[in-house]
Amino acid sequence: MAELAYKRVLLKLSGEAMAGDKKTGIDADVLGKICDQVKIIVDLGVQVSIVIGGGNFWRGRYGHQMERTTSDYMGMLATAINALALQDALEARGIMTRVQTAIEMREIAEPYIKRKAIKHLERGRVVIFACGTGHPFFSTDTAAALRAVETDSEVIMLAKTIDGVYSADPKLDPKAEKYDEITYLDILNKDLKVMDSTATSLCRDNQIPLIVFGINEPENIVKIIKGEKLGTIVR
Repeated sequence: MAELAYKRVLLKLSGEAMAGDKKTGIDADVLGKICDQVKIIVDLGVQVSIVIGGGNFWRGRYGHQMERTTSDYMGMLATAINALALQDALEARGIMTRVQTAIEMREIAEPYIKRKAIKHLERGRVVIFACGTGHPFFSTDTAAALRAVETDSEVIMLAKTIDGVYSADPKLDPKAEKYDEITYLDILNKDLKVMDSTATSLCRDNQIPLIVFGINEPENIVKIIKGEKLGTIVR
């Protein structure tokens, strides 16, 4: 077997990635294709944790006339819906999975406990972290950075609908330049919308690399694990 580039990774999935072309809700076909690729890397021996967003059900901008804390908690509950769907799809493929939530909901998931999460990873289970950090005003990007640091993940794989980091939005600016590699400091200085500034600073302070790649081709997950250079690496 070829040497794997990473042995323990955190995969950050947006809620929109779960929706596919539907834009809202969950597209079972898209979800299945992502889970097929996760199964491949788990079978290769990679320890995988996942942080899932909730934008396919609720985004902060929907609640612009709502008190921010309430809107953020609604978003956290949306991530729990996605986590359960992801768990079901993974377990249908024979992958043992645990959902841990930052807000207690013991009837459906474990509360987040760092040592328990690491033990699950060591036993070959996929751990899905839901409800962000459990606090309003923090995004699921920040949750991904925090959980990656806490679980000693080697890299954060940030799945996007575009294939890397660009100097501007490539959907709006055809002259936007794609970066093969960039630093966290450059992202902050250039105000590039890769992750929010809190998540970016947390990754930078803890020196954890980030790979931004396109999830429209789910097989990119396996390619990265096998060492193929895709997307943009942020150091």
